[in-house]
Amino acid sequence: MRTVYVNGDYLPETEARVSIFDRGFLMADGVYEVTSVLGGKLIDFEGHAKRLQRSLGELDMPSPVDPGELLEIHRELVTRNDLEDGMIYLQITRGAPEDRDFAFPDPATTPATIVLFTQSKPGLADSPAAKKGIKVISIEDIRWGRRDIKTVQLLYPSMGKMMAKKAGADDAWMVEDGMVTEGTSNNAYIVKGNRIITRALSNDILHGITRAAVLRFAREAQMEVEERSFSIDEAKQADEAFITSASTFVMPVVEIDGVALGDGVPGRVSQRLREIYIDESRKAAV
Repeated sequence: MRTVYVNGDYLPETEARVSIFDRGFLMADGVYEVTSVLGGKLIDFEGHAKRLQRSLGELDMPSPVDPGELLEIHRELVTRNDLEDGMIYLQITRGAPEDRDFAFPDPATTPATIVLFTQSKPGLADSPAAKKGIKVISIEDIRWGRRDIKTVQLLYPSMGKMMAKKAGADDAWMVEDGMVTEGTSNNAYIVKGNRIITRALSNDILHGITRAAVLRFAREAQMEVEERSFSIDEAKQADEAFITSASTFVMPVVEIDGVALGDGVPGRVSQRLREIYIDESRKAAV
């Protein structure tokens, strides 16, 4: 049985409780982060901690812990759950006032809710999907305008994943005004020659922690990076494509809307970037 963290306490998962008045439950008024664990160590923790603070700040939501305490909680959960490979999910909400109300509660009287739990994923870095690549479909992006804030409003991304599953694909890329924004839970890229193309940072997409690291490693490896929008039609004509996220690292995309990319197998650039990212991340893990 897993040990989880709820508002300062480490508890068996069966004993964990959150109020029915919690605004994360009633209003999706909360933010989250997912940090991968490889070999019992945290991957890109500092980046996730910084983005968490940014998300909280954008929503004028106080943090119940400081970065040092947050790292200690993550490490304690790794130890208590004997986690070798997997993920730690963190969620902070605006708390549980005495009743439901659209107005924000006073943070002086309604403390934030903080929950963390582990997910064991043995062999996370050796995913079979990375060897064969994934298939994606395109769907309309109808989310709210502040996708740069990592909120728990994940209904449409969940619907997108189900649309993909129904179509016999693995995931979906969302399209707005004719251009790809991002995947349902990941950033999207295409490759033309030695040039990696991905949408520039803005309020339209999540500022991926894995994205930042992968683009840095790509530039260090003398690969050309172009941050601009691209269409689904351009993507279908690319040599290869891939996605990045904390849980998938670098995952090759081999088919878009039924159109195979290149030879229909993971391409050289995406495979090499996956190797570099995992190797370098292991070295820097805490």
